[in-house]
Amino acid sequence: MTQITLPPNYRPSSKEEYMNEMQLEYFRQKLLAWREELIRDSASTLQELKETNLNEADLNDRASNETDQSLELRTRDRMRKLIKKINSALDRIAAGTYGYCEETGEPIGLARLEARPVATLCIEAQERHERKEKNFAEEEQ
Repeated sequence: MTQITLPPNYRPSSKEEYMNEMQLEYFRQKLLAWREELIRDSASTLQELKETNLNEADLNDRASNETDQSLELRTRDRMRKLIKKINSALDRIAAGTYGYCEETGEPIGLARLEARPVATLCIEAQERHERKEKNFAEEEQ
C-alpha cells in the first residue's frame, strides 16, 4: 500500500467508496496510535508493579496491595489481548480485507469501525455469535 497523507481532521464518510485508500490509512493510523497508547500504559503498569511493596507490615495494607496488583495484572492481560487484536486488524489492512465481515464478507460499516476498529464481524453476525454464546451458556447451567 502506498503512503497516503490524510487531510487535517479527515473522517471517513459514507459518501466515499467503502474502504478506499484514505479510509484504510485513517484506520491504520487510528490503530497504530491506539497500540502505542496501550504499550505506554503497559510500560507504566509494569513500573508500578515493580515499585509496589508487597512486604507491608500491616496485613490490611498487604491485602490491599495484592488486590491492586491482581487488578493491574488482569488489566495488563486485557491490554495484551487488545494489542494482539490491533495487530491482526493492521494485518487485515495490509491484506486488503479490513472492514469486511469474516463470516459474511459484507462491509462491517464505518460507524462500527469507528466505535470498535478491531471489529471482525458485521452487526448481524456479531449478534448471531452473541446469541449462540448466550444459548450455550444457558445450556451449561
